Amino acid sequence: MTSQTLTSAAPVRPSSAESSLQRSRQRTAWLLVAPALVVLLAIAGWPLLRTIWFSLTNAQLGDLTQLQFVGLDNYIGENGVLRDAAWWSAVANTLRFSVISVTLETLLGLGVALLLNTPSRVRTLLRAAVLVPWAIPTIVSAKMWSWMLNDQYGVINVLLQSLGLIDHPLAFIADPDLTFFTIILVDVWKTTPFMALLMLAALQMVPSDCYEAARVDGVPRLRVFSHITLPLILPAVLVAMVFRALDALRVFDLIYVMTSNSRLTKSMSVYVREQLVDFQQVGFGSASATVLFLVIVLFTAGYMAFTRRRMQGV
Repeated sequence: MTSQTLTSAAPVRPSSAESSLQRSRQRTAWLLVAPALVVLLAIAGWPLLRTIWFSLTNAQLGDLTQLQFVGLDNYIGENGVLRDAAWWSAVANTLRFSVISVTLETLLGLGVALLLNTPSRVRTLLRAAVLVPWAIPTIVSAKMWSWMLNDQYGVINVLLQSLGLIDHPLAFIADPDLTFFTIILVDVWKTTPFMALLMLAALQMVPSDCYEAARVDGVPRLRVFSHITLPLILPAVLVAMVFRALDALRVFDLIYVMTSNSRLTKSMSVYVREQLVDFQQVGFGSASATVLFLVIVLFTAGYMAFTRRRMQGV
């Protein structure tokens, strides 16, 4: 029997025609998205650059023409935003709000999506009903919950007292021990349907053959979920989480309507609004807004890098 020499196969390189076709497709793709990019730069780019410029000046809201260049004083100066304890308190509040609310919304949204994905005669009606909280504008739902949670005339206190769960009305919005988590629960009530909708779409894309094979093999439902369902919908779950996290980091209307400028719940966006409108410090407020923008950019870049590594199995 003769011996054979094993050699590794050389990598197949694309032909010149294939490379030319790929470059042509890339140019066509850029030409198609170019109008949208131009509009995006005109709408978002110019205000962002103007905000960054104001952050380097001592601009006041009363007169934006009389301003002086102060460099990075609004950022790292003696009274800069990065040296303001109120700013770091707002950062801590925002991060705590984002982590808790997004986690709860992801878990509850997944549960709701699994229920809605189960065949039922009233499934269509349930899908429409579950979207009602998400369809209500945030300002409207925040004001609605403020009335319902009021300690004097709120229906929530009346209901809890009638059930014997509490013996006296609770100041859900005024009590320092309850305010923050009350806001989180209101946000969870409103945004969980959004998470459920995205996850439901992912669940409906899972091939039914996988479930049929598992059913034939007698695989328990919990193992089917952990080994089939969850890995297949994980990309959609991660996308939904990053969308919600970006919204949570920019949260403003819900917190401002329910608690205004309260130090206990003040978010980064509420802090920026306070500096720009209440104190009329356009330069300092623009610096705060720029730092908020950088925080969101860094979070997005880090999250996308983590997601890419997770998808690659690293």
